[in-house]
Amino acid sequence: MSETQEITMRDTAARAQTAAQSLPPTEELQDLQGEKMVLNMGPSHPSTHGVLRIVLELDGEVITKAVPDIGYLHRGDEKIAENMTYTQFIPYTDRLDYLAPLANNVAYALAVEKLLGIHDKLPPRCQYIRVICAELARISSHLLGLGSFAMDVGAMTVFLLTFTEREKIYNLCEALTGARFTTTYTRIGGVSRDTPPGWCQAVRQFLHEVVVNIDETEVLLTRNKIWVDRTKDVGVISPADAIDFGLSGPNLRGSGVNYDLRKDQPYLCYPDLQFEVPLGEVGDCYDRYLCRIEEMRQSVRIIHQCLDKIPGGFENEAKEPVNVADGKVILPPKHKVLTRMEELIHQFMLVTEGVNCPPGEIYFGHENPKGELGFYIHSRGGGTPYRMKIRSPSFVNLSILSHLLPGHLMSDTVSILGSFDFVMGECDR
Repeated sequence: MSETQEITMRDTAARAQTAAQSLPPTEELQDLQGEKMVLNMGPSHPSTHGVLRIVLELDGEVITKAVPDIGYLHRGDEKIAENMTYTQFIPYTDRLDYLAPLANNVAYALAVEKLLGIHDKLPPRCQYIRVICAELARISSHLLGLGSFAMDVGAMTVFLLTFTEREKIYNLCEALTGARFTTTYTRIGGVSRDTPPGWCQAVRQFLHEVVVNIDETEVLLTRNKIWVDRTKDVGVISPADAIDFGLSGPNLRGSGVNYDLRKDQPYLCYPDLQFEVPLGEVGDCYDRYLCRIEEMRQSVRIIHQCLDKIPGGFENEAKEPVNVADGKVILPPKHKVLTRMEELIHQFMLVTEGVNCPPGEIYFGHENPKGELGFYIHSRGGGTPYRMKIRSPSFVNLSILSHLLPGHLMSDTVSILGSFDFVMGECDR
């Protein structure tokens, strides 16, 4: 008969307790900080709103260091622009902040027109159409930013509401430009076409509907305890820090800094329009949310005024021009190209060599939904820029993350990134 063997199972907790009790009194255990952990958040993460990678150093759940890592979407737009004509680069501006392509088109066209010296010669109807496009882009961008921000912290209903209204804007873009997403609508010296019949009435109807949606969204979020707890006093940026880091747009105004290019450096027909610049008080995620909510309301107010004042009326019965009267900048009408040699030559030169810009350097900043989108152009004459640099608002806004995130909990990162509403397409440009 075999002997019975006793087996003692390992009890890890008991062994640890026994080991601790066996230490001499001089080697008492102390409450140490513990080891820090390095966590890669992204580049593929539901809350990064693009291919952003943040290297986080954590002490438990508290962030001690944050290093943003960008470039996963780099396409070299600035160098591409230096190897094509000014007009050929317009489709590339759609792909910067691809959530607001119409606003990008307007910003770039105004920069080239400033270089040409025709920015103050744009027909009034063209100016009003461009402002309508820019403000529709602002509403569309803020709707998506707000919807994704809310979804990040668990408010799924808001995401559904905002995307419903955003789809209506896409339908308006398609009716105006022929495309829903990459519009390529603006031209140097004007726009590609006038508003189609019934489009202005459709915009007016949309404005009445989106206001209802904005009000409902605010009812769901503004006094919601979960939303307030996740955003109030989280990611506070002081006015001094906001200025020092070069923030712009709602992220700057959320910190109480009253700076809006539409008022401080007005362009197009903005001086003729009445609107307010919403400002925050604390500079936290909650203030940035409130600023975007109010900015959408002000955009609705601006578009209403544009529709009331647009030269030529909704259908342009007076045949108001939408392009500058310069055959060396704007392609001539097709029927003239087919019947007149001069027009044929102008078209040939514009298509093959591009707009002939004078030598010089200019910078133009446009109040985009994400902040100041700026184009610096260095021309040595001819149809292509010698150098072009793009000031990306998302890139500049993200520069504060390494300063802002330390001291916050890991869960706060989701709220902070959502409140910044950045897009990596223009950040990596």
